[in-house]
Amino acid sequence: MAYYVGVDLGATNVRAVVADDDGTVIGNSDDDTPHAPTGIIVTEAVLRVVREACDDAGIDPEAATAAGIGAIGPLDLAEGAVENPANLPDTIDRIPLTGPLSVLLDTERVYLHNDTNAGVIGERFHSERNPDDMVYLTISSGIGAGVCVDGNVLSGWDGNAGEVGHMTLDPQGHLTCGCGHDGHWEAYCSGNNIPRYAEFLYREDSVDTALPIDDPDFSAVDVFEHAGNDEFATYVVDQLAHWNAMGVANIVHAYAPLIIYVGGAVALNNPELTLDPIRERMDEMVMSNIPEIELTTLGDEVVVMGAVASAMTDGTGDRARL
Repeated sequence: MAYYVGVDLGATNVRAVVADDDGTVIGNSDDDTPHAPTGIIVTEAVLRVVREACDDAGIDPEAATAAGIGAIGPLDLAEGAVENPANLPDTIDRIPLTGPLSVLLDTERVYLHNDTNAGVIGERFHSERNPDDMVYLTISSGIGAGVCVDGNVLSGWDGNAGEVGHMTLDPQGHLTCGCGHDGHWEAYCSGNNIPRYAEFLYREDSVDTALPIDDPDFSAVDVFEHAGNDEFATYVVDQLAHWNAMGVANIVHAYAPLIIYVGGAVALNNPELTLDPIRERMDEMVMSNIPEIELTTLGDEVVVMGAVASAMTDGTGDRARL
């Protein structure tokens, strides 16, 4: 019996699963992603949830055949690490991953991907529909995309292809992204930055609103919960739809996908307020063929299941490798 480990390292949560040789999950564990003091504490969290997932599966870590990791970026593939992640505090500058996990599992077959590349691998491997030209887009703590063109998942020489959240959408650069640059898609529409964007719009207009703008715990959840009942919250969601549609139109023009699967907490928790407005704007923004735009078929498991698929196929997600 072969066993495969999949890891999903996000800015909010870290999760690990163990699957058997037909891809069925037999063990799992998850925890919050540490935000201090250094990247080593995040590495330790990854190793801990992997140990716990193996324990849940009833196996020793050394029994694992291979592992796949879907991680926030940017990546340093040569060193098998995350380098200066945009959505974690500045003190977390480097998160070693492949080396420590190889030691724990006693295998050199550890494959590191950007989390959205793991997502598109997961969609192609596990879903009934897996066209050669498709995109997995996440709208979550950050924004990114895994892109498959002509059957090939685009990773780039350094593993950082698909960082579409860092496309510049606003030439005025009113808001600064977590990466430090201005006007990026992620600066406006990611779960982390939606409250900041709402605050920016509120300071400009000074309108009446039920949104708890000055509450330290004000979050994207508040914006979506009030949309439809509060005029300002509804306006914020409409503006988010504009930026999201612009970003998706750029993806369509760049990669010509047949389908775009969308995941991430913002989209999964608010599909009508996130996906429907994007679909409605495509005709006026896209000059080429408009793809289907659907929620991911794998829910919030898409990245970790893509990591498992990577482990099972020597890092490719290609079923022919089985």
